[in-house]
Amino acid sequence: MNNRVTVVGAGFAALTAVRKLRALAPDLQIDLVAPKPEFVYYPGTIWIPTGLRKPEDLVIPLDNFFRRQKVSYHQAEATGLSEDGRTLHTSAGDVPNDGIIIASGGQFMRKLPGIEHAIIPCGGIPATTEIRDRLQAMQRGTLAFGFAGNPKEPSAMRGGPVFEFLFGIDTWLRQQGRRGNFKLIFFTPAPKPGARLGPKAVEGLLKEMARREIETHLGHKMKGFEPNKVITEGGEFEADLILFMPGMTGNKWFEATPLARSEGGLLKADAQCRAEGAERVYVAGDSGSFPGPEWLPKQAHMADLQAEAAAQNLIAELSGKQPEKTFKAELMCIVDSFDKGMFISRSEKGGMVLPGTVLFHWAKRAFERWYLRQYR
Repeated sequence: MNNRVTVVGAGFAALTAVRKLRALAPDLQIDLVAPKPEFVYYPGTIWIPTGLRKPEDLVIPLDNFFRRQKVSYHQAEATGLSEDGRTLHTSAGDVPNDGIIIASGGQFMRKLPGIEHAIIPCGGIPATTEIRDRLQAMQRGTLAFGFAGNPKEPSAMRGGPVFEFLFGIDTWLRQQGRRGNFKLIFFTPAPKPGARLGPKAVEGLLKEMARREIETHLGHKMKGFEPNKVITEGGEFEADLILFMPGMTGNKWFEATPLARSEGGLLKADAQCRAEGAERVYVAGDSGSFPGPEWLPKQAHMADLQAEAAAQNLIAELSGKQPEKTFKAELMCIVDSFDKGMFISRSEKGGMVLPGTVLFHWAKRAFERWYLRQYR
C-alpha cells in the first residue's frame, strides 16, 4: 500500500492509531504531527502530588517508537485543514494525505471568572507539580476539589481523576499525621457526582467522602473563583488551594477546518469514527463527539478503542472496501486512593463496582508499566 496517512496528536488515541495502521499496512507512509515527540501518561499524574511518581516517570520520548513504527514525525501544531481534508496545515508547513486521523485531544473551558486562581489537575505535568509544591509548603488550610462539564456536550467532562486527587491526597495527609490540620471540600454543580460512572458508583463515592470526613458542596451552578474562594449560586467558601476540572471543548484549530462540529465544539463523528460529511477523515478520543449512551466516557481506554476502529476503517477505505468497524461503548477505570483502588466498569449490558482494595491499587500501577513498555 503506497498511500500516505496523517495522524494528528501524540496521545493515547494517536499512538494507538499508529500501531493499528502499521499492523494492518506494513508499507503505509505514516506522518505524525504533534508539538513534542513525547507521550505523557496522564493517568499516572494523580500520583505526582503525593510523590508516588516523578514527572520523568510519565513523560516518554517517542523517538524509538517512531523509528520502530517507521513514522515520519513533524514537530508542529495543526492549524487547519483544506482540500476536502487532503491537506493538513501546520505551523511548519502543509502535510498532504490520502487519509487522516485527528486525535489531537480537546481543550479545557476556561470561561469562569477567576479560573486562573484554580489549578486544573489534568492540565499536564506543570499543573501536578504545582499541586505537589503547594501541598508540601502548606502546614494547614482548606483544600477544595471540584469539576464541571460542558453543558452543550455532556460527554466532554473528566471528573474521575478529581476523585483520585481527592482521596489520594486525603490518604497521604493521614499517613503523614497531618490530616487534622486540613479541611477537604468536594464541590460540583451536579447533585449526584460521578453519575456517569453509574448509580452504585455515586453511592460508593459519597459514602467514601463521608467516611473520610470530606465536606461536600453539591448541585450549585459555578459562578467563579477568587484567589482563596470558590463561588457558586448556592453560596461561597474559602479555600487555600483549589483544584478544579472544567468541561472540555474542541481545539481552536478546528475552527479553521470545514468539518462539522457539535454544539459543544467537538468534531462530529459517526459510529465508525468518520468525521461527518468528510471523506477519509477520522476522529478518535477527546477531539470527537460520538454517538452512544449518555455516559460515553472521555478516558484513555475509550480513546484507544475509537483509534483502533478509526485505523481499521481508514485502511478499509484506502483498500476500496466499506468501513464497518464500530467501537464498543465501555467505561473501565480504577479510582485510586494512594494505597487502594475501587474498580468501576460500565457497558450497555450493565455495570460493576468493586470496593477499594490494595489489589486494585497495584493493578493500576502494573497496568501503567505494561502500557508504557510499547512506547519506551
